[in-house]
Amino acid sequence: MKKSFTEVIIIGAGPAGLTAAYELAKRQTRSVILEKDRVVGGISRTVKYKGYRFDMGGHRFFTKVDRAMDMWREVLGGDFLRRPRLSRIYYKKKFFSYPIKPFDVLNKLGLWETFLAGCSFLYAKLNKRPREESFEDYIINNFGERLYRTFFKSYTEKVWGIPCTEIRAEWAAQRIKGLSFGGLVRAALFGNRGNKIKTLIEEFYYPRFGPGMMWERTKKLVEDSGYGKVRFAIEVVSVLRADKKITGVRIRNEEGEEEIIECNALVSSMPISELLFLLDPPVSSELREAAQGLHYRDFILVALILNHRDMFSDNWIYVHDPGVSMGRIENFKNWSPEMVSNPNTTCLGLEYYCFKNDHVWNMSDKELIRLGAEELEKIGLAKKRDVLDGAVARMEKTYPVYDSSYERVMPTVREEIKKFKNLYPVGRNGMHKYNNQDHAMLTAMLSVENIFGARHDIWNVNVERVYHEEIEKGDGENQ
Repeated sequence: MKKSFTEVIIIGAGPAGLTAAYELAKRQTRSVILEKDRVVGGISRTVKYKGYRFDMGGHRFFTKVDRAMDMWREVLGGDFLRRPRLSRIYYKKKFFSYPIKPFDVLNKLGLWETFLAGCSFLYAKLNKRPREESFEDYIINNFGERLYRTFFKSYTEKVWGIPCTEIRAEWAAQRIKGLSFGGLVRAALFGNRGNKIKTLIEEFYYPRFGPGMMWERTKKLVEDSGYGKVRFAIEVVSVLRADKKITGVRIRNEEGEEEIIECNALVSSMPISELLFLLDPPVSSELREAAQGLHYRDFILVALILNHRDMFSDNWIYVHDPGVSMGRIENFKNWSPEMVSNPNTTCLGLEYYCFKNDHVWNMSDKELIRLGAEELEKIGLAKKRDVLDGAVARMEKTYPVYDSSYERVMPTVREEIKKFKNLYPVGRNGMHKYNNQDHAMLTAMLSVENIFGARHDIWNVNVERVYHEEIEKGDGENQ
Protein backbone atom coordinates (compact mmCIF):
# COMPACT_ATOMS: atom_id res chain seq x y z
CA MET A 1 0.00 0.00 0.00
CA LYS A 2 1.28 3.44 -0.93
CA LYS A 3 2.44 5.66 1.95
CA SER A 4 3.21 9.36 2.08
CA PHE A 5 3.65 12.16 4.60
CA THR A 6 2.38 15.70 4.92
CA GLU A 7 2.64 18.05 7.86
CA VAL A 8 -1.11 18.63 8.19
CA ILE A 9 -4.05 16.64 6.83
CA ILE A 10 -7.31 18.53 6.40
CA ILE A 11 -10.58 16.64 5.96
CA GLY A 12 -13.13 18.66 4.00
CA ALA A 13 -12.77 21.49 1.47
CA GLY A 14 -15.50 23.73 2.84
CA PRO A 15 -14.98 27.16 4.42
CA ALA A 16 -13.28 25.79 7.55
CA GLY A 17 -11.01 23.34 5.74
CA LEU A 18 -9.90 25.78 3.05
CA THR A 19 -9.39 28.56 5.59
CA ALA A 20 -7.08 26.23 7.52
CA ALA A 21 -5.14 25.44 4.33
CA TYR A 22 -4.93 29.16 3.48
CA GLU A 23 -3.55 30.02 6.91
CA LEU A 24 -1.08 27.11 6.80
CA ALA A 25 0.16 28.21 3.37
CA LYS A 26 0.88 31.67 4.79
CA ARG A 27 3.05 29.90 7.38
CA GLN A 28 4.74 27.86 4.64
CA THR A 29 3.36 24.65 6.09
CA ARG A 30 2.34 21.84 3.76
CA SER A 31 -1.14 20.38 3.84
CA VAL A 32 -3.35 18.08 1.83
CA ILE A 33 -7.11 18.65 1.78
CA LEU A 34 -9.23 15.52 1.36
CA GLU A 35 -12.67 16.17 -0.13
CA LYS A 36 -15.24 13.43 -0.72
CA ASP A 37 -17.13 15.52 -3.31
CA ARG A 38 -15.90 16.91 -6.63
CA VAL A 39 -16.33 20.59 -5.75
CA VAL A 40 -15.13 22.90 -2.99
CA GLY A 41 -17.24 24.99 -0.65
CA GLY A 42 -19.28 22.41 1.24
CA ILE A 43 -22.68 23.96 1.97
CA SER A 44 -21.19 27.29 0.81
CA ARG A 45 -20.74 26.03 -2.74
CA THR A 46 -22.33 27.61 -5.79
CA VAL A 47 -24.16 25.20 -8.10
CA LYS A 48 -24.07 25.96 -11.83
CA TYR A 49 -26.81 25.01 -14.27
CA LYS A 50 -27.05 26.23 -17.88
CA GLY A 51 -25.34 29.51 -17.03
CA TYR A 52 -27.43 30.05 -13.88
CA ARG A 53 -25.86 29.96 -10.44
CA PHE A 54 -27.51 29.24 -7.11
CA ASP A 55 -26.54 28.71 -3.48
CA MET A 56 -27.32 25.79 -1.24
CA GLY A 57 -29.46 28.21 0.73
CA GLY A 58 -28.58 31.88 0.92
CA HIS A 59 -25.12 32.79 2.23
CA ARG A 60 -24.79 36.41 3.21
CA PHE A 61 -21.30 37.67 4.02
CA PHE A 62 -21.39 39.77 7.18
CA THR A 63 -19.53 39.36 10.43
CA LYS A 64 -18.15 40.86 13.59
CA VAL A 65 -15.04 38.73 13.09
CA ASP A 66 -12.51 41.13 11.55
CA ARG A 67 -10.23 38.30 10.45
CA ALA A 68 -13.00 36.68 8.43
CA MET A 69 -13.86 39.98 6.76
CA ASP A 70 -10.19 40.61 5.99
CA MET A 71 -9.87 37.22 4.31
CA TRP A 72 -13.03 37.69 2.26
CA ARG A 73 -11.76 41.03 0.98
CA GLU A 74 -8.26 39.71 0.42
CA VAL A 75 -9.49 36.81 -1.70
CA LEU A 76 -12.40 38.45 -3.54
CA GLY A 77 -11.12 42.00 -4.08
CA GLY A 78 -13.41 43.92 -6.42
CA ASP A 79 -15.79 40.98 -6.75
CA PHE A 80 -17.03 41.47 -3.18
CA LEU A 81 -20.31 43.30 -3.71
CA ARG A 82 -22.34 45.26 -1.19
CA ARG A 83 -26.00 44.33 -1.50
CA PRO A 84 -29.24 45.66 0.00
CA ARG A 85 -31.09 43.29 2.30
CA LEU A 86 -34.82 42.64 2.27
CA SER A 87 -36.46 39.59 3.77
CA ARG A 88 -40.04 38.92 4.73
CA ILE A 89 -42.25 36.26 6.27
CA TYR A 90 -45.13 34.79 4.30
CA TYR A 91 -48.02 34.00 6.65
CA LYS A 92 -51.74 33.73 5.94
CA LYS A 93 -51.28 35.13 2.43
CA LYS A 94 -49.58 38.26 3.75
CA PHE A 95 -45.95 39.37 3.82
CA PHE A 96 -44.54 40.54 7.14
CA SER A 97 -41.23 42.35 7.53
CA TYR A 98 -38.41 40.32 8.99
CA PRO A 99 -37.09 41.07 11.52
CA ILE A 100 -40.53 41.63 13.02
CA LYS A 101 -41.61 45.27 13.18
CA PRO A 102 -44.44 45.99 15.66
CA PHE A 103 -46.21 48.55 13.47
CA ASP A 104 -46.02 46.21 10.47
CA VAL A 105 -47.54 43.45 12.59
CA LEU A 106 -50.29 45.86 13.66
CA ASN A 107 -51.05 46.74 10.06
CA LYS A 108 -51.04 43.15 8.77
CA LEU A 109 -52.57 41.24 11.67
CA GLY A 110 -55.06 43.91 12.61
CA LEU A 111 -55.64 45.79 15.84
CA TRP A 112 -57.39 42.97 17.70
CA GLU A 113 -54.85 40.25 16.89
CA THR A 114 -51.98 42.63 17.72
CA PHE A 115 -53.66 43.48 21.02
CA LEU A 116 -53.90 39.77 21.83
CA ALA A 117 -50.23 39.32 20.92
CA GLY A 118 -49.31 42.15 23.28
CA CYS A 119 -51.41 40.63 26.05
CA SER A 120 -49.75 37.27 25.41
CA PHE A 121 -46.32 38.91 25.72
CA LEU A 122 -47.26 40.60 29.00
CA TYR A 123 -48.65 37.34 30.34
CA ALA A 124 -45.40 35.57 29.43
CA LYS A 125 -43.39 38.23 31.26
CA LEU A 126 -45.54 37.94 34.37
CA ASN A 127 -45.56 34.14 34.23
CA LYS A 128 -42.09 33.43 32.90
CA ARG A 129 -41.17 29.80 32.43
CA PRO A 130 -38.53 29.23 35.10
CA ARG A 131 -36.41 26.79 33.08
CA GLU A 132 -35.67 27.57 29.46
CA GLU A 133 -34.96 24.04 28.28
CA SER A 134 -36.52 24.10 24.82
CA PHE A 135 -36.82 26.44 21.86
CA GLU A 136 -40.47 26.87 22.78
CA ASP A 137 -39.58 27.95 26.32
CA TYR A 138 -37.08 30.51 25.06
CA ILE A 139 -39.34 32.09 22.43
CA ILE A 140 -42.45 32.23 24.61
CA ASN A 141 -40.46 33.89 27.41
CA ASN A 142 -39.20 36.54 24.99
CA PHE A 143 -42.15 37.02 22.62
CA GLY A 144 -45.23 35.46 24.19
CA GLU A 145 -47.11 32.39 23.03
CA ARG A 146 -49.20 34.09 20.37
CA LEU A 147 -46.23 35.50 18.42
CA TYR A 148 -44.40 32.21 18.95
CA ARG A 149 -47.19 30.32 17.18
CA THR A 150 -47.51 32.99 14.48
CA PHE A 151 -43.89 33.66 13.55
CA PHE A 152 -41.67 30.90 14.95
CA LYS A 153 -43.28 27.50 15.44
CA SER A 154 -44.25 26.31 11.94
CA TYR A 155 -41.06 27.44 10.19
CA THR A 156 -38.76 26.09 12.90
CA GLU A 157 -40.45 22.69 12.85
CA LYS A 158 -40.13 22.61 9.04
CA VAL A 159 -36.39 23.18 9.33
CA TRP A 160 -35.71 20.64 12.06
CA GLY A 161 -38.41 18.04 11.53
CA ILE A 162 -39.04 17.74 15.27
CA PRO A 163 -41.37 19.60 17.68
CA CYS A 164 -40.11 22.89 19.11
CA THR A 165 -40.40 21.31 22.56
CA GLU A 166 -37.56 18.94 21.57
CA ILE A 167 -35.22 21.60 20.15
CA ARG A 168 -32.85 22.78 22.86
CA ALA A 169 -32.93 26.38 24.07
CA GLU A 170 -29.16 26.53 23.42
CA TRP A 171 -29.87 26.78 19.69
CA ALA A 172 -32.35 29.63 20.16
CA ALA A 173 -30.00 31.50 22.47
CA GLN A 174 -27.17 31.17 19.96
CA ARG A 175 -29.17 32.20 16.91
CA ILE A 176 -31.51 34.95 18.14
CA LYS A 177 -29.98 36.08 21.41
CA GLY A 178 -30.78 39.72 22.14
CA LEU A 179 -34.04 39.86 20.22
CA SER A 180 -37.32 40.19 22.10
CA PHE A 181 -40.76 41.65 21.58
CA GLY A 182 -40.08 44.34 24.16
CA GLY A 183 -36.81 45.31 22.51
CA LEU A 184 -38.48 45.58 19.11
CA VAL A 185 -41.24 47.81 20.51
CA ARG A 186 -38.73 50.07 22.25
CA ALA A 187 -36.69 50.38 19.05
CA ALA A 188 -39.82 51.20 17.06
CA LEU A 189 -41.01 53.85 19.54
CA PHE A 190 -37.78 55.46 20.71
CA GLY A 191 -35.04 54.45 18.29
CA ASN A 192 -31.58 53.27 19.29
CA ARG A 193 -30.82 55.79 22.00
CA GLY A 194 -27.21 55.59 23.00
CA ASN A 195 -26.72 52.61 20.65
CA LYS A 196 -27.93 50.35 23.44
CA ILE A 197 -30.55 48.58 21.38
CA LYS A 198 -29.20 46.52 18.55
CA THR A 199 -30.64 46.49 15.08
CA LEU A 200 -30.49 44.04 12.19
CA ILE A 201 -28.37 44.75 9.17
CA GLU A 202 -29.87 46.38 6.10
CA GLU A 203 -26.96 45.47 3.82
CA PHE A 204 -24.56 42.59 3.41
CA TYR A 205 -21.66 41.58 1.20
CA TYR A 206 -21.82 38.89 -1.46
CA PRO A 207 -19.40 37.51 -4.07
CA ARG A 208 -20.25 38.47 -7.64
CA PHE A 209 -20.74 34.84 -8.69
CA GLY A 210 -21.97 33.38 -5.41
CA PRO A 211 -20.21 32.00 -2.31
CA GLY A 212 -18.55 29.21 -4.26
CA MET A 213 -16.44 31.89 -5.95
CA MET A 214 -14.79 32.62 -2.61
CA TRP A 215 -13.77 29.04 -2.03
CA GLU A 216 -12.77 28.29 -5.62
CA ARG A 217 -10.37 31.24 -5.43
CA THR A 218 -9.09 30.16 -2.02
CA LYS A 219 -8.34 26.69 -3.43
CA LYS A 220 -6.40 28.26 -6.31
CA LEU A 221 -4.41 30.51 -3.97
CA VAL A 222 -3.54 27.56 -1.73
CA GLU A 223 -2.43 25.39 -4.63
CA ASP A 224 -0.57 28.23 -6.35
CA SER A 225 1.42 28.74 -3.14
CA GLY A 226 2.89 25.27 -3.50
CA TYR A 227 2.01 24.43 0.10
CA GLY A 228 -1.39 22.81 -0.33
CA LYS A 229 -3.29 20.43 -2.60
CA VAL A 230 -7.00 19.54 -2.74
CA ARG A 231 -7.76 15.92 -3.62
CA PHE A 232 -11.32 15.21 -4.77
CA ALA A 233 -13.52 12.09 -4.59
CA ILE A 234 -11.57 10.80 -1.58
CA GLU A 235 -13.11 8.54 1.04
CA VAL A 236 -11.50 8.51 4.47
CA VAL A 237 -11.48 4.85 5.44
CA SER A 238 -9.93 5.24 8.88
CA VAL A 239 -8.17 7.78 11.08
CA LEU A 240 -5.05 6.21 12.55
CA ARG A 241 -4.00 6.94 16.10
CA ALA A 242 -1.50 5.94 18.76
CA ASP A 243 -3.43 6.43 21.98
CA LYS A 244 -4.40 10.13 22.01
CA LYS A 245 -2.27 11.19 19.05
CA ILE A 246 -3.36 11.09 15.41
CA THR A 247 -0.70 9.51 13.20
CA GLY A 248 -2.40 9.62 9.80
CA VAL A 249 -5.36 8.56 7.68
CA ARG A 250 -6.14 5.68 5.41
CA ILE A 251 -7.96 6.82 2.26
CA ARG A 252 -9.55 5.33 -0.85
CA ASN A 253 -9.82 7.07 -4.22
CA GLU A 254 -12.59 6.61 -6.78
CA GLU A 255 -10.66 3.83 -8.49
CA GLY A 256 -10.74 1.87 -5.23
CA GLU A 257 -7.02 2.29 -4.57
CA GLU A 258 -6.06 2.76 -0.92
CA GLU A 259 -3.12 4.59 0.62
CA ILE A 260 -1.95 5.87 3.97
CA ILE A 261 -0.99 9.48 4.55
CA GLU A 262 0.93 10.16 7.75
CA CYS A 263 0.89 13.55 9.42
CA ASN A 264 1.83 15.68 12.40
CA ALA A 265 -1.67 17.13 12.81
CA LEU A 266 -5.22 16.52 11.59
CA VAL A 267 -7.80 19.28 11.00
CA SER A 268 -11.25 17.76 10.54
CA SER A 269 -14.49 19.33 9.32
CA MET A 270 -16.18 15.98 8.69
CA PRO A 271 -19.18 15.21 10.94
CA ILE A 272 -17.75 14.57 14.37
CA SER A 273 -19.89 11.48 14.79
CA GLU A 274 -18.32 9.95 11.66
CA LEU A 275 -14.83 10.89 12.84
CA LEU A 276 -15.29 8.99 16.10
CA PHE A 277 -16.37 5.87 14.22
CA LEU A 278 -13.33 6.06 11.92
CA LEU A 279 -10.73 6.17 14.68
CA ASP A 280 -8.39 3.17 14.55
CA PRO A 281 -7.94 1.56 17.02
CA PRO A 282 -11.65 2.02 17.79
CA VAL A 283 -12.80 4.14 20.70
CA SER A 284 -14.87 2.66 23.51
CA SER A 285 -18.35 1.31 22.86
CA GLU A 286 -19.72 3.98 25.22
CA LEU A 287 -18.21 6.76 23.09
CA ARG A 288 -19.44 5.17 19.87
CA GLU A 289 -22.90 4.97 21.36
CA ALA A 290 -22.67 8.65 22.31
CA ALA A 291 -21.66 9.51 18.73
CA GLN A 292 -24.78 7.77 17.45
CA GLY A 293 -26.80 10.22 19.52
CA LEU A 294 -25.76 13.13 17.28
CA HIS A 295 -28.30 13.75 14.54
CA TYR A 296 -28.39 15.83 11.37
CA ARG A 297 -30.97 17.42 9.11
CA ASP A 298 -30.51 17.18 5.34
CA PHE A 299 -31.32 19.72 2.66
CA ILE A 300 -32.68 19.96 -0.89
CA LEU A 301 -32.55 23.07 -3.05
CA VAL A 302 -35.00 23.20 -5.96
CA ALA A 303 -33.97 25.94 -8.39
CA LEU A 304 -36.76 27.09 -10.71
CA ILE A 305 -36.20 29.35 -13.72
CA LEU A 306 -39.25 31.49 -14.46
CA ASN A 307 -40.16 33.68 -17.42
CA HIS A 308 -40.40 36.87 -15.36
CA ARG A 309 -37.82 39.63 -15.37
CA ASP A 310 -38.73 40.92 -11.90
CA MET A 311 -40.85 39.00 -9.38
CA PHE A 312 -40.20 40.49 -5.94
CA SER A 313 -37.49 42.60 -4.34
CA ASP A 314 -36.67 40.28 -1.41
CA ASN A 315 -33.40 38.41 -1.18
CA TRP A 316 -35.41 35.63 0.44
CA ILE A 317 -38.82 34.90 1.94
CA TYR A 318 -39.56 32.70 4.95
CA VAL A 319 -42.61 30.55 4.23
CA HIS A 320 -44.54 29.99 7.45
CA ASP A 321 -47.55 28.52 5.69
CA PRO A 322 -47.97 24.96 7.05
CA GLY A 323 -49.86 24.04 3.87
CA VAL A 324 -46.64 23.83 1.83
CA SER A 325 -43.43 21.89 2.46
CA MET A 326 -40.89 24.48 1.37
CA GLY A 327 -39.42 26.61 4.12
CA ARG A 328 -37.70 29.48 2.34
CA ILE A 329 -37.45 31.03 -1.13
CA GLU A 330 -34.31 32.73 -2.47
CA ASN A 331 -34.40 35.19 -5.37
CA PHE A 332 -30.84 34.88 -6.63
CA LYS A 333 -31.02 37.85 -8.99
CA ASN A 334 -31.42 40.04 -5.90
CA TRP A 335 -28.21 38.61 -4.43
CA SER A 336 -26.17 39.36 -7.53
CA PRO A 337 -27.39 40.05 -11.08
CA GLU A 338 -24.55 37.81 -12.29
CA MET A 339 -26.28 34.76 -10.81
CA VAL A 340 -28.87 34.80 -13.62
CA SER A 341 -27.60 34.35 -17.18
CA ASN A 342 -30.77 35.65 -18.88
CA PRO A 343 -31.87 38.99 -17.37
CA ASN A 344 -35.41 38.47 -18.69
CA THR A 345 -35.83 35.48 -16.36
CA THR A 346 -35.74 34.94 -12.61
CA CYS A 347 -34.14 32.03 -10.74
CA LEU A 348 -35.79 31.12 -7.44
CA GLY A 349 -34.31 28.68 -4.95
CA LEU A 350 -36.88 26.72 -2.94
CA GLU A 351 -35.52 25.15 0.24
CA TYR A 352 -36.75 21.80 1.50
CA TYR A 353 -35.55 20.32 4.78
CA CYS A 354 -35.65 16.57 5.21
CA PHE A 355 -33.95 13.48 6.54
CA LYS A 356 -31.98 11.30 4.16
CA ASN A 357 -34.17 8.58 2.65
CA ASP A 358 -37.45 10.10 3.82
CA HIS A 359 -40.27 10.77 1.35
CA VAL A 360 -38.99 14.16 0.19
CA TRP A 361 -35.36 13.04 -0.12
CA ASN A 362 -36.37 10.06 -2.24
CA MET A 363 -38.43 12.09 -4.71
CA SER A 364 -36.96 12.29 -8.20
CA ASP A 365 -35.66 15.61 -9.54
CA LYS A 366 -38.66 15.80 -11.86
CA GLU A 367 -41.07 15.26 -8.96
CA LEU A 368 -39.34 17.92 -6.85
CA ILE A 369 -39.44 20.47 -9.67
CA ARG A 370 -43.15 19.79 -10.11
CA LEU A 371 -43.71 20.07 -6.34
CA GLY A 372 -41.88 23.40 -6.25
CA ALA A 373 -43.93 24.83 -9.13
CA GLU A 374 -47.18 23.69 -7.49
CA GLU A 375 -46.24 25.22 -4.14
CA LEU A 376 -45.24 28.53 -5.72
CA GLU A 377 -48.67 28.69 -7.31
CA LYS A 378 -50.38 27.65 -4.07
CA ILE A 379 -48.95 30.63 -2.16
CA GLY A 380 -49.60 32.97 -5.08
CA LEU A 381 -46.06 33.91 -6.13
CA ALA A 382 -46.19 32.38 -9.62
CA LYS A 383 -48.16 30.13 -11.94
CA LYS A 384 -46.95 26.65 -12.80
CA ARG A 385 -46.90 27.65 -16.45
CA ASP A 386 -44.32 30.36 -15.62
CA VAL A 387 -41.67 27.73 -14.87
CA LEU A 388 -39.32 27.28 -17.83
CA ASP A 389 -36.80 24.89 -16.33
CA GLY A 390 -35.44 23.63 -13.04
CA ALA A 391 -32.61 21.84 -11.29
CA VAL A 392 -32.21 20.03 -7.97
CA ALA A 393 -29.24 19.86 -5.58
CA ARG A 394 -29.08 17.73 -2.44
CA MET A 395 -26.84 18.13 0.59
CA GLU A 396 -26.50 15.62 3.41
CA LYS A 397 -25.89 16.64 7.02
CA THR A 398 -26.51 20.35 6.46
CA TYR A 399 -27.77 21.13 9.96
CA PRO A 400 -26.47 19.63 13.22
CA VAL A 401 -29.57 19.01 15.32
CA TYR A 402 -29.85 20.44 18.85
CA ASP A 403 -32.22 17.88 20.36
CA SER A 404 -32.38 16.24 23.77
CA SER A 405 -29.97 13.54 22.62
CA TYR A 406 -27.42 16.21 21.65
CA GLU A 407 -27.74 17.79 25.07
CA ARG A 408 -27.08 14.43 26.70
CA VAL A 409 -24.13 13.14 24.65
CA MET A 410 -22.28 16.21 23.35
CA PRO A 411 -20.38 16.97 26.58
CA THR A 412 -18.94 13.44 26.52
CA VAL A 413 -17.96 13.72 22.85
CA ARG A 414 -16.39 17.14 23.32
CA GLU A 415 -14.29 16.13 26.30
CA GLU A 416 -13.03 12.99 24.55
CA ILE A 417 -11.99 14.95 21.45
CA LYS A 418 -10.14 17.47 23.62
CA LYS A 419 -7.88 14.67 24.91
CA PHE A 420 -6.24 14.24 21.50
CA LYS A 421 -3.01 16.21 21.27
CA ASN A 422 -3.06 16.95 17.53
CA LEU A 423 -6.69 16.65 16.46
CA TYR A 424 -8.45 19.89 15.57
CA PRO A 425 -12.21 19.72 14.82
CA VAL A 426 -13.42 22.79 12.92
CA GLY A 427 -16.54 24.15 11.25
CA ARG A 428 -20.20 23.32 11.57
CA ASN A 429 -20.22 19.54 11.31
CA GLY A 430 -16.69 19.12 12.61
CA MET A 431 -17.87 20.50 15.95
CA HIS A 432 -21.59 19.66 15.66
CA LYS A 433 -22.26 23.32 16.20
CA TYR A 434 -24.55 25.63 14.25
CA ASN A 435 -21.77 27.98 13.16
CA ASN A 436 -22.21 30.37 10.29
CA GLN A 437 -19.46 30.72 7.69
CA ASP A 438 -17.45 33.37 9.54
CA HIS A 439 -17.31 31.42 12.79
CA ALA A 440 -16.44 28.24 10.91
CA MET A 441 -13.51 30.17 9.43
CA LEU A 442 -12.49 31.47 12.85
CA THR A 443 -12.35 27.96 14.30
CA ALA A 444 -9.93 27.07 11.50
CA MET A 445 -7.78 30.17 12.03
CA LEU A 446 -7.49 29.53 15.76
CA SER A 447 -6.79 25.84 15.21
CA VAL A 448 -3.86 26.69 12.95
CA GLU A 449 -2.52 28.93 15.71
CA ASN A 450 -2.95 26.04 18.13
CA ILE A 451 -0.89 23.82 15.84
CA PHE A 452 1.91 26.36 16.29
CA GLY A 453 1.63 26.45 20.07
CA ALA A 454 -1.31 28.69 20.98
CA ARG A 455 -3.92 27.43 23.45
CA HIS A 456 -7.23 28.74 22.13
CA ASP A 457 -10.37 26.94 23.21
CA ILE A 458 -12.16 26.78 19.87
CA TRP A 459 -15.28 25.41 21.55
CA ASN A 460 -15.84 28.94 22.87
CA VAL A 461 -16.16 30.38 19.36
CA ASN A 462 -19.75 31.60 18.89
CA VAL A 463 -20.67 31.03 22.53
CA GLU A 464 -22.65 33.79 24.26
CA ARG A 465 -22.43 35.95 21.17
CA VAL A 466 -25.26 37.95 19.73
CA TYR A 467 -26.83 36.46 16.64
CA HIS A 468 -24.84 37.41 13.57
CA GLU A 469 -27.56 39.51 12.01
CA GLU A 470 -27.34 41.94 14.91
CA ILE A 471 -24.84 44.78 14.89
CA GLU A 472 -24.21 47.81 16.97
CA LYS A 473 -24.81 51.04 15.13
CA GLY A 474 -21.38 52.34 14.29
CA ASP A 475 -19.83 48.93 13.66
CA GLY A 476 -19.11 50.24 10.18
CA GLU A 477 -17.80 47.86 7.56
CA ASN A 478 -17.61 44.76 9.75
CA GLN A 479 -21.19 43.75 9.06
